[in-house]
Amino acid sequence: MKVLKTNFCLESSEGLEKNLSDYKGSILVLYFYPKDYTKGCTIEALEFSDLNDEFEKLGAKVVGISKDKVTSHKNFKNKENLKQELLADPDRKIHKEFGVLKDAKMYGKDVIKTVRSTFIFNRKGELVKEFRDVKAEDHAREVLKYIKENDL
Repeated sequence: MKVLKTNFCLESSEGLEKNLSDYKGSILVLYFYPKDYTKGCTIEALEFSDLNDEFEKLGAKVVGISKDKVTSHKNFKNKENLKQELLADPDRKIHKEFGVLKDAKMYGKDVIKTVRSTFIFNRKGELVKEFRDVKAEDHAREVLKYIKENDL
């Protein structure tokens, strides 16, 4: 198990500053997604939201992170009635820390894309599982299954 070296500080969809250490004592499911309102990201967010009560019964907090600004997160969360907290990382500093960015081409232009990824931290704040380059659909169920099958 490895402990993340950085204790990030990001603004949440609720307008609060959140740190990695704020979740110590709970299992933390931290999922990175490319962009609010896009098809795959909406599917993933809704699935995590739909399973939120099951995650909470296991002592897990689900938190999404994207490069979108807080205003976008608030609107996205309200429009889709999401239960999970969303964190804004517009400068992608935390994306870089977690290694979820990759160079890509879009419409012939060089871009930096977010690789859809999820990280699970145990109650001690230790990183115990990484899911990288995942498909949006059914991923939340896969994460829930992992938590159910492991003593975190």
